[in-house]
Amino acid sequence: MKNKTIADKPLTKKQAERAEAIDYLRNSYLKAGDTVYTSLLHVSKSGMSRLIDLYAIRDNTPLRITWNVAKAIDGTYDRRGNALRVSGAGTDVGFASVYQLSHTLFGDGYALKHRWL
Repeated sequence: MKNKTIADKPLTKKQAERAEAIDYLRNSYLKAGDTVYTSLLHVSKSGMSRLIDLYAIRDNTPLRITWNVAKAIDGTYDRRGNALRVSGAGTDVGFASVYQLSHTLFGDGYALKHRWL
């Protein structure tokens, strides 16, 4: 992907990856009204962070979209755990991640539905 410019400034690598992930998710995997499925993989000992996986279903096939979601929402992809790392306690991290993704892709936090696996 060629670097786009914002006000005559080239995008940084991080900005370009984020824009590419957003385009990829919006154009290839997710439409408003779709359901994003989340799976809890790990909770830290302190309970202050969690690792989750995210999936979309296309043609009755689950597609793992975790890495692209992490890039799109400017989240942390944990390479050791191979999942999205979400910090905090007392929050439904699956819902919060899907809400943030939905807002990023469609400008409406409720455009995508969420289900736990």
